[in-house]
Amino acid sequence: MPWPAYFCVDIETAGPVPGLYDMISLGAVPVLPGGRRPRVVEDATFYVEVRPTAPRFDERTVPIHGLTRAHLEAHGTSLADAMDRLTAFVEARTPAGHTPVFVGHNAPFDWSFVAWSYHALGRPNPFGYKALDTKALAMGVLGLPWLDSHKEALAERLDLPEVETDRVHRADYDAWYQAHILAGLLEAKGLGHR
Repeated sequence: MPWPAYFCVDIETAGPVPGLYDMISLGAVPVLPGGRRPRVVEDATFYVEVRPTAPRFDERTVPIHGLTRAHLEAHGTSLADAMDRLTAFVEARTPAGHTPVFVGHNAPFDWSFVAWSYHALGRPNPFGYKALDTKALAMGVLGLPWLDSHKEALAERLDLPEVETDRVHRADYDAWYQAHILAGLLEAKGLGHR
């Protein structure tokens, strides 16, 4: 049986659903098994900004992530390039005998944009059709109600780094922080040894 190689993925978007709105930035950080606590691969962070092409762009999202349409049109890469780069990042950092696993904090949202992007481009999704949600995992591991599975509540129960508020909602930073959430939850459940 292959071991998982977890990839914590975070995205920022121009709206609530793929197809009508774009994924405009994407970050990923690997978490590999090892010792008592899974290892966040601190020196392997992926980040890309994506040029918008969808029919809608909700300007109310800009104060959240700080990425304007003008900035993305001037500096963003194509969606095809972004997804090819993510695939190469995942393949290069998945050890032999391991299977890459998509992990998100509210994975249904992030995974929907990533999966839609691969399918829209006709490219294989290196994560397949499954994703691990750290909010749901926190419910089971820590016995939290759904509405209490947010990052602030997890910071009170897990050994997490202090939040750098000026970096929140940048996809690579959020992926890195979520990697620490995953490592803490797996350690709390005793799953860090593989």
